[in-house]
Amino acid sequence: MQIRLLDKYIFREVCVAFIFGICASSAVFVGSGTLFRIAQYITEYGASFGSIVKMFIFSLPAIAIYTFPMSMLLAALLTVGRMSSASEITAMKSCGVGFQRIAAPVIALGVIVSIFSILFTEYVVPRANNAYQDVITYEIQNNAAPKSQEHIIIKEISDGSLQRLMYARRYDAVSETLEGVTLQSFENGETNYVEDAAYAKWEGTQWTMYQGVIYEIAGGKSEHTMRFDKQILSISAGPGRIVREQKTPEQLTMKELRQQIEIMRAQFVDTKKLETELYQRITIPMASLVFALIGVPLGMQPNRSSSSRGVGLSLLIFFIYYVLMTMAGAIAQSGALNPAYAVWLPNVVGLLAGGWLMRRASR
Repeated sequence: MQIRLLDKYIFREVCVAFIFGICASSAVFVGSGTLFRIAQYITEYGASFGSIVKMFIFSLPAIAIYTFPMSMLLAALLTVGRMSSASEITAMKSCGVGFQRIAAPVIALGVIVSIFSILFTEYVVPRANNAYQDVITYEIQNNAAPKSQEHIIIKEISDGSLQRLMYARRYDAVSETLEGVTLQSFENGETNYVEDAAYAKWEGTQWTMYQGVIYEIAGGKSEHTMRFDKQILSISAGPGRIVREQKTPEQLTMKELRQQIEIMRAQFVDTKKLETELYQRITIPMASLVFALIGVPLGMQPNRSSSSRGVGLSLLIFFIYYVLMTMAGAIAQSGALNPAYAVWLPNVVGLLAGGWLMRRASR
């Protein structure tokens, strides 16, 4: 029973510190980035108060993904550091409570936060990012003219099944032209024909493809080929809708990211940037567990100024992690190492450091 009460006590204390960490770190991120962007939209577009409030609210989930690991580290350092400074750790050990037992509630919270962060990243953040972009596009910029973009993907779905899939390497807003167009048509879930064209031009009410080839597909094999100089592109969306429907990687769920990677790979497009984004959806949330393992032994040393020491140390460790994460992302996107492995480098380094510190503190 005493052990259970002790677990509840430590868990409650670290939860309070974790909530404090979220508030403090979120304030730093908002003050350094979000408020600056809001000021720009007020100055350049005269954004209304209602739009600004929506922007602020919808920007918070994307910020939270980075504050969760930082807050977990801060909570572990502050909680264990305070208990150590107040000789509570010494009292626990004198009663026969081992280091692993003291650390267990903190690590348990790290596991919970990591799992929650992964789910939060998948189901909340993309929707919030979509809503954030809609506020900017429709309410602040008043649905401004479409801009040129790379890698255009349009899906036409009917009765829950994919009917057509169009990919274009680039959209030129000046000439209203799609470059490097591929259109796949599906029937009963299988491709029945593919159209490739050098470019497609918007001609008032429809897209017209030029200099292309049509491949009729049967049984997964090309049965017939026909070349054309001019062909109507059977996509009803105009330039404005096509550009508006494009999403940044931050607006996509992991499932959508995988689908986009497959589409772009089929067109022999480099997908390392998207793969890096996909795998970081797991590695960044998992940093909460890594930081819990690091924070507990580091906070164990008695220190009268445990709060200021904990804040300073957490900022230093998070900065090191951020540098490693940036380097790992660059390695993944350069192709020097498979993105699936490269993005795990910061967490592997953190786990090794945390394991060594935990072993040292348990002696």
